[in-house]
Amino acid sequence: MRGFWEGLGLPGLVDVHTHFMPERVLRKVWRYFDALGPLTGGVEWPITYRHEEDERTALLRAFGVRAFTSMLYPHKPGMARWLNGWAADFARRTPDCLHTATLFPEPDVEAYVREAVEDGARIFKAHVQVGAYDPADARLDAAWGLLAEAGVPVVIHCGSGPAPGAHTGPGPVARVLARHPRLRLIVAHLGMTEYEEFLELAERYPEVRLDTTMAFTDFSEKLAPFPRRALPRLAALGDRVLLGTDFPNIPYPYPHQLRALERLELGDAWLRAVCHDNAARLFGLAPVRTAPGGA
Repeated sequence: MRGFWEGLGLPGLVDVHTHFMPERVLRKVWRYFDALGPLTGGVEWPITYRHEEDERTALLRAFGVRAFTSMLYPHKPGMARWLNGWAADFARRTPDCLHTATLFPEPDVEAYVREAVEDGARIFKAHVQVGAYDPADARLDAAWGLLAEAGVPVVIHCGSGPAPGAHTGPGPVARVLARHPRLRLIVAHLGMTEYEEFLELAERYPEVRLDTTMAFTDFSEKLAPFPRRALPRLAALGDRVLLGTDFPNIPYPYPHQLRALERLELGDAWLRAVCHDNAARLFGLAPVRTAPGGA
């Protein structure tokens, strides 16, 4: 791991898609993955890093991750405010975690999103598949506007992988962006399975970004291969692609995600931008640079 980022002349990695949440919630998530439900597409999905919270944060630091997130999400009304309180506390006791928050279409969503932003939230998570809601729901409109105005990015799971939901796909997100073109959406998993459609949205809206979570890994290439004809478009968007991994909920070792990106052969400059610099710029992290090879 250290050889990977030091070889690129980086001070470490920035991972915008890692999961930390209340333990009883996380363990329910793990049980869901174990049960081979719709979220896994019915595919066996062993959790590689099924460890206690302290051990998981220590592992990320050992991997060289200098900033990460606590992606958490509600599946019903009344959860988001409580999850945001937990995430705020986690960020306070975990300085290298970017303060994360979430939202759900419900009457008080604008109020608690505003509270989270005022409390210092630096990134939000929206999970259209798990929440089974339309991101263009009118109840979310004011919240999207608030986040666009504040410039707070939102990692949104809106693609139809590994299994489609009632509101997944590019259509609902396109309707949100038509109303809020400055909203900083980070499309999770490169929009799997609608890769090219979400690339098109990123090409159309300069504040739309994509994260690499699980993309190009052996696991995902078997389920939903990225079309090789689209690689030049991904390369051209190199300043708006961010490293994401889904740690700890991944069915392979963490370094495999990095090797999967490396074998695309899009160049060291692209890897430096994706694995660190794009996110460091987006979140205003202190610039640190080493010479390639760690010299």
